[in-house]
Amino acid sequence: MFFERNMFPQALLVKELSIIKKIRTNERVPVFNEPLKKLRVCAYVCVSTNQAEQQESFAAQVQHYTSYINGNPEWTFVGVYSDQGISGKNAAKRPEFMRMIQDAENKKFDLIITKSISRFARNTADCLETVRKLKLLGIAVRFEKEGINTLTAESELMLSILSSVAEEELASISQNMHWSNQRRFKKGKFSVNT
Repeated sequence: MFFERNMFPQALLVKELSIIKKIRTNERVPVFNEPLKKLRVCAYVCVSTNQAEQQESFAAQVQHYTSYINGNPEWTFVGVYSDQGISGKNAAKRPEFMRMIQDAENKKFDLIITKSISRFARNTADCLETVRKLKLLGIAVRFEKEGINTLTAESELMLSILSSVAEEELASISQNMHWSNQRRFKKGKFSVNT
């Protein structure tokens, strides 16, 4: 009697394993003949001044992203959106940035690549609001310097912290420039940019 009771569960287990084995061998993996859809990729480039070194950086970024995106066989190059000589503090004052957001709403691309958070936005609220909007549209932003892809789970926290740092950096630069100008005025030295 003891022997028969212990055998019964084993018999069921063997029967279940043979059923599972049959199911696995009968399943067929579907074959897709259609090529995979390429990811439509654009870049966003921004420099805040028209100084010579910034101009060189601007041109280098545009060239870099154009060849970088075109060089990836899994991507389709959509274009480069670029704001030149405009501060990153207010998104609404950057025409190419706003055009990029409009094109995102019209589903013209799947991924935006940019150099860093500070190039994308120096205002924490603008940065997070824009990234959340893009995320709802299924569009990722990849920040190369920080190594953040906004469609990953941990990106929101990292983005909050780093965009706050970028915003504080902008405020510090502004204060330093203001202090420097005041010192020059007191010494009777000043220049006017034309």
